[in-house]
Amino acid sequence: MKVLNHVDLRPKSRSALRIWLGTQFYTAKRWLEWQSDKKKYAEELTDELLPYKAYAHKTPMLRKLKDVEMWYQHNKVINLRIAVKKLNGVVLKPGETFSYWKLIGKPTKEKGYVDGMVLFYGTFKPGLGGGLCQLSNLIYWMSLHTPLTVTERYRHSFDVFPDSRRSQPFGSGATCSYNYLDLQLRNDTNQPFQLLVKVKGDFLIGEWRMANPALCTYKVYEKEHIITPAYWGGYLRHNVIHRKVINVQGIEVDDQYVTENHAIMMYEPLLESSNKSG
Repeated sequence: MKVLNHVDLRPKSRSALRIWLGTQFYTAKRWLEWQSDKKKYAEELTDELLPYKAYAHKTPMLRKLKDVEMWYQHNKVINLRIAVKKLNGVVLKPGETFSYWKLIGKPTKEKGYVDGMVLFYGTFKPGLGGGLCQLSNLIYWMSLHTPLTVTERYRHSFDVFPDSRRSQPFGSGATCSYNYLDLQLRNDTNQPFQLLVKVKGDFLIGEWRMANPALCTYKVYEKEHIITPAYWGGYLRHNVIHRKVINVQGIEVDDQYVTENHAIMMYEPLLESSNKSG
């Protein structure tokens, strides 16, 4: 098990000016990458469905969170309805790269986006287009159950809310912030994949489809999950995400490392246990 480096994880204080300058720099850097790199980005959207389902998942959009007013959640739904229209039906052909933000574009008021919840250095605040992380989380989770290659993914450095009624392992999502915190996937297979995403009722629903039947399935799980006290106060959370590869005969043929997560907990660990038992 890897030993946590508490010094590296200790929160760093940055001025509002430095944060703004950093955002401008990395936003421009990403835009230049999109224009000049050698990647072939997925662009085609179609209503014609590929014949086979690779993996499907759905997540509830309205969650009651401690000290969070529900208008954040309702505005999130508005933002998700706009964003899914830019992604639904996109075809990821062999050799192509899926870029979350390149397809969605910048959230603006002109496009209909409203203020939603944005996580910010261990707390939250209103932000235009807030809540779109739920969509990137869904796509990342589904992609881990396919042979698609995750080439870029980010996770929050802070664990803000307890795991109450959460069914996925800690650290199995992908945070996003236009445009420098992107989610990118590459299709290294010999067949196209197609992403379907929609808002229906109180759920965000997603599915990856493919041209040919799947040769294996995947079981994503966590290991080495630990919570340790930090020397400056509070707690740190750590785990490692793996996935088991299972062939069509139901035999496990591989156990693959996916990622390692570290986060500063913004709540007492016992709160998580009490919520799970309630």
